[in-house]
This record gives sequence, structure tokens and C-alpha cells, in this order.
Amino acid sequence: MAVDDTQPLISHLIELRKRILNSLLTVLVVFLALVYFSNDIYQMISAPLIKQLPQGASMIATDVASPFFTPIKLTIMVSIFVSAPMVLYQVWAFIAPALYKHERRLMIPLLVSSSLLFYLGMAFAYFVVFPIAFGFFAKTAPEGVLIATDISNYLSFVMALFMAFGVSFEVPVAIILLCWSGVVTPESLKKKRPYILVGAFVVGMLLTPPDVFSQTLLAIPMYLLFELGILLSRFYTGQRKLGDRSEEDEQEAPEVNTEK
Repeated sequence: MAVDDTQPLISHLIELRKRILNSLLTVLVVFLALVYFSNDIYQMISAPLIKQLPQGASMIATDVASPFFTPIKLTIMVSIFVSAPMVLYQVWAFIAPALYKHERRLMIPLLVSSSLLFYLGMAFAYFVVFPIAFGFFAKTAPEGVLIATDISNYLSFVMALFMAFGVSFEVPVAIILLCWSGVVTPESLKKKRPYILVGAFVVGMLLTPPDVFSQTLLAIPMYLLFELGILLSRFYTGQRKLGDRSEEDEQEAPEVNTEK
């Protein structure tokens, strides 16, 4: 391999390393800013469960080091979530030079909306789903059973729900990208609406406690976000066609001879 051929690869690897280091540095800075409040952060995350516990019940720590390490783990995860916009920006800065101008113009709203939708899904889980789910679990406990949830198990449970709802709320972005890349079309997705509706309730059943109300709370927003994705995908597919035409016109445009 010639030396000139390795230069672009080396420059790309250097740029990739720079973007990864910037992302890790952002997460580290956010973590250092939040670590002092790690116990307060855990108290805030555990509030929906504590409010639903019977009088005299409390959370417990079955491991000696859990009271220290569990809030720290939570703070690390929160730092990653908070740093998500900067991490996405670093990804964008790495791939943007390879995109056309009209593609860069269309990708920026997707990056911003993906972060907002992920945060919206987490907020929906915390303020709507958690009180209903934990209330359901507390009320269905057998008589004589004292509810005492381990703090590590609770952290794993809520983080799984946060991720599930955050990713589920990315449905519009996924649909737009699929339509934009030509994998599917808005017209074909419209024909699959009945299947999508059933699929939303199946996903809601898998990600929420076994009650119809919680399942519906996830299924309905997912389906509405699906409809929003179809609506917005029409704009992106139209812009992609215009961009492709402009690129073809630029490539087919005859060169003007300026020599006299």
C-alpha cells in the first residue's frame, strides 16, 4: 500500500480518537459535577417507589458496599444521559464532512429531536409510568408480606425502564431514517397501520407491568409517534429527491470554456 493511500485512513483515525476523547471528557466533567449529589439523585429516582410503599416499609441494602456504590453507578448513568447531546454532536462532527450540503441540513433537526425524544420518554416513564407501576406492585403484594426492595435491584429495574421508554420514543426518528434511506416508503407504512397498532400494544405489554392501563400508556404514545414519523418522513423524502436532482444537475452541467 502506498504512503499516500494510508494518509486518509490515519487522518480519519486521528479524528475518531479526538471525537471519542471529547465524548469521554464530557461524561467525566458531568460526573465530577454531579458526584457530590449522588445520594440526592438516588433519592429523587427512588421517590416514586417510596411514595407507594406501605407505612413502615423502606428500601434495603443487602450488600455491604451497596449504599456507596449504587448511587455512584446511578450518577455515572445520569452523566451519560446528560452528556448525550454532546456525544451526538461529536458523532455528527465526525460524519458531517462525508455528507452533502442538503443532507447535513436535514440531519441537524434529527439529531436535536432524537435527544429531546429520548429525554421525553424518560420523563414520561418517571412522572407517569413509575407511580402507576409501583402503586400496582404495592397493592398486589400478598397480605403479611413486607415490601423491602433492594436498592441495587431497584436501580437495575428503573434503568431498564428508562432505556426502554427512551428508545421507544425514538420511533419518529427511526421511521424518518428508514424512509429517507429508501428502505420503506410512507405509503407502505400507512398500509401497515393495523399491524403497527397491535405491535405497539405487544411492546407495551412486554415493557410495562402486567396491567392494561400501563400497557396502554406506552402503546398509545408509541402509535402517535409512529403517525408523527410518517407525517415528517414525507418532508424528508421530498427533500432527498430534490437534493439528488440538484446533485445530478451539477454533475451533468457542461463545463464552460473560459478560454478566448
